[in-house]
Amino acid sequence: MLHETPGLLDAIRARFAHVESCPFQGPRIFFENAGGALTLKSVVDTSARFAAIPDNQGRDNMASHALVDIINRAKADLAVFMNASSGQFFVGESGTELLFRMIRTACVNAPKGAKVIGSSIEHPASRSAARRWAGIAGLDYVSVPHDDATGLVTAADYAARMSPDVAVATILHASPVTGMGMDVAAIARAIRSVSPDCFIIVDGIQHAAHGQLDIDGYGVDGYAISPYKVFSRHGYGVAWISDRLTALPHDQLIDAPAAGWEFGTRDTGAYATMSDVVDYFDWLGGQVSDATDRRARIEAAGRAIHSYETHLTNVMINGTGNLHGLRDMDHVTILAGAENPAREGLVSIVVRDMPSAEAVSRLNAQGIRTHTRKDDHYSGNVLRPLGMPDCIRVSLCHYNTEHEVTQFLAAMQDMKRKRCI
Repeated sequence: MLHETPGLLDAIRARFAHVESCPFQGPRIFFENAGGALTLKSVVDTSARFAAIPDNQGRDNMASHALVDIINRAKADLAVFMNASSGQFFVGESGTELLFRMIRTACVNAPKGAKVIGSSIEHPASRSAARRWAGIAGLDYVSVPHDDATGLVTAADYAARMSPDVAVATILHASPVTGMGMDVAAIARAIRSVSPDCFIIVDGIQHAAHGQLDIDGYGVDGYAISPYKVFSRHGYGVAWISDRLTALPHDQLIDAPAAGWEFGTRDTGAYATMSDVVDYFDWLGGQVSDATDRRARIEAAGRAIHSYETHLTNVMINGTGNLHGLRDMDHVTILAGAENPAREGLVSIVVRDMPSAEAVSRLNAQGIRTHTRKDDHYSGNVLRPLGMPDCIRVSLCHYNTEHEVTQFLAAMQDMKRKRCI
């Protein structure tokens, strides 16, 4: 485990900017990773370097050729990172925008009268796109309800509502509200067993920072991530699409190459920062394994991240030493249950008789950064069935420490005493 290797956690934290302090607030513990992870220092340096370069791709000069090489390297790095042996990668405005584009293309090319299937656990990025473009394309939208108690939707849930005329499907890989990860490969198999040619598009935005990406193992056609949630920066999204989704008629310039999905001149620096992210996972895998193959090192990093984040959330839920965990605090309710093996580095809670915004404010005053999720267009699909107007999202990443978790637990226990005054 990461914290069991002497010096490794310190080495990890040293690679990220603003680990222990906010440039505006000062010292703080960062438990808002689901809203945007910390940024690698190498990404900061790369962004600054490429922001100063005036040249564009596609010109006959040395700088332009170098930029094309950097983009090609980044795409190759992404293929190793996400284990994609076919298809293509491209960047866009954001992960949300890319989901809309992929889903729109699949819907408008579907046969009239076909169906689109998705689940009620999904973030509105995919759910809104699927419902909107199903309506425009004259398709029926089928909603698969998730289990409120576990925060999950399963392959069996999809299978119960599948039919051969489903042409487009959307899957959420991990929920930014419950923190639960879905079994994408199993869901995709359930879909294809009934509708083999269905176009399947996955929202991987919340899952990506926790490692363990495997496009070849999923059997899907589209996958989107938001780099600012996986140690890069804001301002762009990354999508992978299969060869058959690539080939569908899609928005593009007249007479442009048929396989092109990007619009205008892209930011080479955006691509280059993804190489920084992949290099980081490669480095981490080398610290936790003896693997010599790059993909094997990345897989080892993903396993180590998952194991350590599970350890941190277990400490948060169950406590440590004489310090009570959240499950033993009678003023705290844990969304999706205390015992949930699908959890990916995130615990959402409610404090009895206290608005979540107030609890988040109290934590922030103690230098602990969390976030409120409300019954709104982002999170109402999860909170409303539970009868909760809001919750506190505490999201961890592998650079967080057990000491930070214990400080949070002490603050939560102290909140009970202050609430009773």
